[in-house]
Amino acid sequence: MSTRRFYLIGFGALMLFDTVTQLCFKLASTHAGEFMPSLTWLREVFFNPWIYGAVVGYIGAFITWMTLLKHAPVGPAFAASHLEIVTVLIVSVLYFGEHLTLLQVFGAFLIVAGIVCLSRSEAEQPKSDAEPPP
Repeated sequence: MSTRRFYLIGFGALMLFDTVTQLCFKLASTHAGEFMPSLTWLREVFFNPWIYGAVVGYIGAFITWMTLLKHAPVGPAFAASHLEIVTVLIVSVLYFGEHLTLLQVFGAFLIVAGIVCLSRSEAEQPKSDAEPPP
């Protein structure tokens, strides 16, 4: 598998896991109702299937992240791992009907622009003797 394809699949999976995790937390909190420091509220959270979706999402993201870190440069990888902020923003508008502000759109643009800049600067660096991805 080519390095580029490895990164596209890996970061795509990481974004998917992170986005699903955040959406599951949102759905779990919606179904649990307003926070109350009580056993009843905790029971609502722990017996809610969405909370288990969030746990599975975190496990998937952890495994994906560890695999990517073995092969990817840390700087661009860390920046790219924050793309889920943009995907969660988009999905929250489409699925939950939340409204975007101009500041949120500008922030999402800055995140994407920063990742592009870091990726380009990393691509221009001389190649090291690092182990290529599988």
